[in-house]
Amino acid sequence: MHFSKTLTKKNIETRSFEKNIFLIGMMGAGKTTIGKSLANYLSKVFVDSDHEIQLRTGVKIPLIFEIEGEAGFRKRETEVLHDLVKLDNIILATGGGVILSEENRQLLKQNGIVVYLCASVDELLRRTRTDKNRPLLQTENQYARLTELLEQRDALYRNTADIIIDSGKQGIRSLVYKLIRKLRMFEMKQQKMESLEHVNESRL
Repeated sequence: MHFSKTLTKKNIETRSFEKNIFLIGMMGAGKTTIGKSLANYLSKVFVDSDHEIQLRTGVKIPLIFEIEGEAGFRKRETEVLHDLVKLDNIILATGGGVILSEENRQLLKQNGIVVYLCASVDELLRRTRTDKNRPLLQTENQYARLTELLEQRDALYRNTADIIIDSGKQGIRSLVYKLIRKLRMFEMKQQKMESLEHVNESRL
C-alpha cells in the first residue's frame, strides 16, 4: 500500500506509546487494515485476535461457530484475550463481539488504550457483504442483521473506548493521521492527570 508524502514516518511524530492499543468495533469497521498501518507508523506489532484463535484451534472461525456455537467461540475469545493483553508493544484488532463480555471489557480497559472505530451500517455492509468468513452475517438480510448488531453493541463500544473515531468514507492515510493525533492528545491528558494526582498526594 502506498501513502502520499503528506503522511510518512519522517514528517509525523511517530514516537511509540508505552501502552498497548486495542481496536474495537463492528465487523467491517477496518480494525485489521487500520491496525496494520498504525502499527507500521508507531513501530508496534500488529496482532489479530481472531487470527490467533484460528492458529490455536487449527480451524476457521465459521467452523468453530458451527461446532461449538457462539457461546463456545466467546469462551475461546476470552481465553485468548487474557494472553494477548499481556504482550508488550502491540496493536490488537479484536473481534466485533469481544465487548459483549464484561470480563473482556475490563481486560481491555485495564491493559491499554481502547479505540472504537465506528462506521455506518451502509459502510459496514459495503465492506462485508461478500465475506463468507463472518458467521453472524450468513443471512438473507445482511443490512438488518448489521443494524441489529450495531444497536446491541454501540453503547458497549462507546463505554469501553478511550478514543472514538469514524472509520467511514476516508482514506487510510488520513484516518491514521487523525488517530495518531487523538492518541497523542489522550496521552497528554493522561500525563496531566497523573501529574495532578502526584501533586495532590505530595500535599497530604
